[in-house]
Amino acid sequence: MPGLLRGIARTAIIAGTASSVAGRVQRRQARKFADRDAETAAERERAYEAQMEPEGGYAPPAPPPAPAAAAGPDMITQLKQLAELRDQGVLTDEEFAAQKARILG
Repeated sequence: MPGLLRGIARTAIIAGTASSVAGRVQRRQARKFADRDAETAAERERAYEAQMEPEGGYAPPAPPPAPAAAAGPDMITQLKQLAELRDQGVLTDEEFAAQKARILG
């Protein structure tokens, strides 16, 4: 019986030591991989920020272009009036062409 207890105790000690060593190795590897992941994430963040930032620093976005649709109906109305004046004989073809070019820009 003492030999059996000694064998069980030895097995328990060996298993406990192996478990302890495995736990330490696992924790050390987890810290190492966490540090590597944090470093990789920081590098990606720096690269992303460098891409998003223009050369001379931050530049505010350009204002939107003026809406051309608002001028559309007014130009059409003016062109129709010019065409009517030309058809009535008030304007010559040259005057009509000059005024049309001025309206269209």
